[in-house]
Amino acid sequence: MKIRVNRDVLAEAVAWAARVLPSRPVVPVLSGLLLEAGEELTLSAFDYDVSARAAIDADVAEEGSVLIPGRLLAEISRSLPADDVEIVTEGPEAVLTCGSAEFGLVTMPVEDFPTLPAMPPVVGAVGGGVFASAVGQVAPAASRDDTLPMLTGIRVDIDGESVAMAATDRYRIAARDFTWRPAAPDVSVSAMVPARVLVEVAKSLRGGEVAVAMGDGVAGFESVGRSTTVRLLDEQFIDYRARLTSDWSIRADLAVGPFVNAIKRVALVAERNTAIRLSFTQGQVLIQAGGGDVGRGTEVVPCELRGDDIQIAFQSQFLLDGLVGIEGELARLNMESPTRPALIQDVPGDAQPAFRYLVMSLRQT
Repeated sequence: MKIRVNRDVLAEAVAWAARVLPSRPVVPVLSGLLLEAGEELTLSAFDYDVSARAAIDADVAEEGSVLIPGRLLAEISRSLPADDVEIVTEGPEAVLTCGSAEFGLVTMPVEDFPTLPAMPPVVGAVGGGVFASAVGQVAPAASRDDTLPMLTGIRVDIDGESVAMAATDRYRIAARDFTWRPAAPDVSVSAMVPARVLVEVAKSLRGGEVAVAMGDGVAGFESVGRSTTVRLLDEQFIDYRARLTSDWSIRADLAVGPFVNAIKRVALVAERNTAIRLSFTQGQVLIQAGGGDVGRGTEVVPCELRGDDIQIAFQSQFLLDGLVGIEGELARLNMESPTRPALIQDVPGDAQPAFRYLVMSLRQT
């Protein structure tokens, strides 16, 4: 194999593919990036659960393939001088040259690298901005604890032109609905996709549309020459929609920016896992935290309250995760009592808000 490629293009593609490389591979070849040179240069990584493939333009003098230690290649490629990169295979080495820098990287047997799963059938497509926004709103509610795999995923329900995403870690539920362009008008699919994979896909989007594919226990996402596949989790999930509907007796509308900033300031004196206390009265909310060995903080923010005065407490980061998901200027907190969960949403017009975030309140001492 002999190729020449732009340094920045190579570094970006290597970094993108290398993100799925396992930190502790079960077999050595899974630590490698597979480079295949044909009409273009394709870089692939696979850990048996998640695969990543990126295709980039390159001048291919000799076609071929080589398996190179991925993390090392990522470190080298981002540190190279601003010049074209030439990669040539010579016996057991891949010689990488850029300007006056030269590296001889020991390769691994290509034949031992597992075959990447095929991309399942495409079920629809959505704009990259909408997709990234939806994932960003829902993913914070997914659990990081692998002991209950169901809680580490994002539930995706597809019904024709409608898509619903939801996640929960038992202390909050985040849900987002959006419309998209289905591959068939009657498409109906439900799946549990690992949240960490959807987050990585959303981070790497460079514009355009995201094609979503599902089938045979695998989900696939493809956008602008890059594709990711992931093994799906068990489909079991809670009936989250029923928990997001209620006759809320109290609601408070607030400007998101000032409310978020005030919570962040007051939370500076809150000890770990202690509550942020919100006291809603007509025209304002008093935000309080601390009072222990560190100190205390208070701040008042204007709000429009409908219903009785209420004092309610939340874990500060859980509250912020819901508020930063609001895309408009105003957020609405729907409440019933100090001991019941609260629902955060955009201030709705005539339509049902696309984003909803239910968060447990904390017992106040």
